[in-house]
Amino acid sequence: MNKDKNRGISQRLYLSTIAGDAAETAKQFNMGLEVAEFCTASNMDKDFAEWDAIVKNKMKSADRFVMHAPFNELCPAAIDPLVLEIASKRYQQAYALAKSYKISRIVVHSGYVPFVYFKGYFVERSIAFWRDYLSDKPEDFHIAVENVLEDSPNELIEIVKGVDDPRFRLCFDVGHANITKNGISMEEWTKAVLPYLGHVHLHNNNGWPDAHAALGDGNIDMEALLTQIIQGQPGATLTIESIESRSSVNWLIDKGFLI
Repeated sequence: MNKDKNRGISQRLYLSTIAGDAAETAKQFNMGLEVAEFCTASNMDKDFAEWDAIVKNKMKSADRFVMHAPFNELCPAAIDPLVLEIASKRYQQAYALAKSYKISRIVVHSGYVPFVYFKGYFVERSIAFWRDYLSDKPEDFHIAVENVLEDSPNELIEIVKGVDDPRFRLCFDVGHANITKNGISMEEWTKAVLPYLGHVHLHNNNGWPDAHAALGDGNIDMEALLTQIIQGQPGATLTIESIESRSSVNWLIDKGFLI
């Protein structure tokens, strides 16, 4: 591998706090943190003081941050208007909380569930939701919408194109894509999302389950995929979202991505 092609990746790299060693590893290697403690929405309500203290302590280990918004049972294209109200409320809470931490970038799940939403309906409703959501947000606030159960990149690409706002981009979760892809290779999925890419979640698996394993521990050709992403979209940031950080950082060092 030509290491020069990957020089500087450490300044674009974050570690998800789903890993118990994320904070200490971020401090050692001067990486950012993706705050994941509020993926469960109730952590913004019940026992918030406890979770707030945990997050603030971890944030002492880094100087740049992304926040993962809550996602359980939340969908911006919900059919039931009361459910849609809950989704809006939770995403507004996430924005306010991120702002309080001086975090200007959040990751959200798409909310798509196969056999519940027609794809065209889901795209149309999602576009309307995110346009409205962004209407009162500052210019320096950014959202990246993440694939979870989608079987191709097409619908999320259409949503990003429809929202048509530079603050709204894709988060390509490579581990999720490896599980759900249908008739498309990882290389093809990556090529399709590159023009719309703002953020990447990096973790490996063997097609099932969603193991959030280390970068070298699975059947994704992570070296080829990561090279394609880095060279194809140099502005995208990346989070290692494995359940343990250090082994993935060591893998990046061994493969020449961190120098």
